Amino acid sequence: MYFLGLGLLLLGMKFMKVSPVVSWPWLAVLAPFGFAALWWWWADSTGYTKKKVMQRENAKRQARIDRTKEAIGTLNRKKRH
Repeated sequence: MYFLGLGLLLLGMKFMKVSPVVSWPWLAVLAPFGFAALWWWWADSTGYTKKKVMQRENAKRQARIDRTKEAIGTLNRKKRH
């Protein structure tokens, strides 16, 4: 996502003719988009994306369980001992 943001920033700067970026070649301005595509390909092919989704889901699940236990009073009792 950072590569995509950087690419959009550089592209906007190139079109608005901002001083250092206007003299850069188009390949340098568009390179972050290529890096973003490579990142997404790598994350999907290695399972990194799926692993992060599962971690977030497990954290939400555990937070829900803790809230429920706290609401019925069993979580506080275990933490005190």
